[in-house]
Amino acid sequence: MRRDIGLVGLTFVAVGGVLGSGWLFAPLDTAQLAGPASIISWLIGAVAMLLIALTYAENSTLFPIAGGIARIPQFSHGRLLALAMGWSAWVGYCTTAPIEVKASLGYAASYLPWLTNSAGGLTFSGYLAAAVFLAVLTVINVFGVAWFARVNTTMTWFKLVVPVIFIVVIVASRFESSNFTSAGGFAPFGVQGIFAAVSTGGVVFAFIGFRHAIDLAGEVHNAQRVIPLALIFSVLICLAIYGGLQIAFVGAIDPASLASGWQTVEASHELGPLGALATSLGVLWLLSLLNVAAVVSPAGSGLVSVSSNARLALAMSNNGVFPRIFATLNSFGVPLWALVLNYVVALFMLIILPFQQILALNSAAVVLSFIAGPVSMVAFRYLAPNARRPFVVPAAGAVGAVAFAIATLMIYWSGWSTIWVLLTLLAVGAVLFFARFAIIGREDLEPKSAIWFLVYMAGLTIASYFGGFGGGLGLIPHPVDSLLVALFGLAMFGFAVRGRVSQEVFDRFRHEQRVFERKEYGHADEEDLMSRE
Repeated sequence: MRRDIGLVGLTFVAVGGVLGSGWLFAPLDTAQLAGPASIISWLIGAVAMLLIALTYAENSTLFPIAGGIARIPQFSHGRLLALAMGWSAWVGYCTTAPIEVKASLGYAASYLPWLTNSAGGLTFSGYLAAAVFLAVLTVINVFGVAWFARVNTTMTWFKLVVPVIFIVVIVASRFESSNFTSAGGFAPFGVQGIFAAVSTGGVVFAFIGFRHAIDLAGEVHNAQRVIPLALIFSVLICLAIYGGLQIAFVGAIDPASLASGWQTVEASHELGPLGALATSLGVLWLLSLLNVAAVVSPAGSGLVSVSSNARLALAMSNNGVFPRIFATLNSFGVPLWALVLNYVVALFMLIILPFQQILALNSAAVVLSFIAGPVSMVAFRYLAPNARRPFVVPAAGAVGAVAFAIATLMIYWSGWSTIWVLLTLLAVGAVLFFARFAIIGREDLEPKSAIWFLVYMAGLTIASYFGGFGGGLGLIPHPVDSLLVALFGLAMFGFAVRGRVSQEVFDRFRHEQRVFERKEYGHADEEDLMSRE
């Protein structure tokens, strides 16, 4: 594969994944739960995501390979765990592109009304447009990672400039500093409200797009320096954007609308609360700019997800789940057949599945993949203690444990209605894997290293069923439920690290990877290989 992505390109891959269409609605959702203290919620969410990102930064500099979320867990815990992580992430990415395409076309319907019906769903013409839209995103990825990175960087610059313009214009037009202390004070709902915004307000989920930088690690030039910097910069840049939007939104609210409290604030507009603010202030040109951004932002996120998902399909092929054809590269160094597979699956989901089901699959599939990063990082400290690590996370044990607990809370906060979908998804993946296993007859499954994952999912299932998020019975009160889940995550982290593969198995996996890269892809960066010796 061609290592053509630099620091700006990889940073903007992560930023492009984070800044989809959600930034148009997030300020209202968080303000209703935490009031002005929602600014602190964004800071907490960024720190939480940064901790998880740091674990992936160390892992990816040690193993800068394509589809890292699916491949790296194999080195630390064997093929079965890699199956769960890779399958979960792959299905999640297959749903991301349809979600973003539908969102983009939904906003474009204000100019092209034939795209949607009166209920907001796509018409027959809309589905045809979606098929073409998905095809365009796929074709852009066919011509190499350098071309993709240039297109994505251009789109992401626009996605960054528009929120900055909005922040400046809104603050200049109306900024009521009294809003930060009225209607119950700075934190009208207390600490519980701040953490509610982090969990159910979508703060922590807004940052999960950073993971795309991990999937393209195998095509990064000077990976040891670029990957950690790109992950850190992407989280900080997105924190600045979301934090700035939150401050502008809180300051621009009409004080009269706060008479009944922050929980009653509403903003009825097709472009969400930001569009409502622009309308109320009479800045119509800004409204037009937001409308364009509402089309471009999800399109950019869809482009990034298509690129990442091709690398995941490649990794799943290398793991022995998908046929070898999906790891075949074209003349541009891109897994072409993986792109074709993902296009067909994504279009099928868009046409066949109800949109709410696609959303449930997306949130269920993506959040699970985060637990592997912290566990693998600490496991590698035991398995490869003398390996050269260009990026080293300080206090790895503590950081890994906290990051794992945060990832566990993210899964729990997604709710019972999502957890049961996740369990079904994992069951389907297991059936497909063992069917494939029966054909190719692999023997290096390392089932003992996946026992902890079964215990982990059983515990999360029980907690979610009796908890109060997303359709649970609500028998465990909040915030006691979150505290218990966090403690469960800390305990499982130690169990998971001890469940790592043996030194002999790790050395074999690492040797196979080096041989594979040299033989199959004509590895162009020997320095990256030697750094893992």
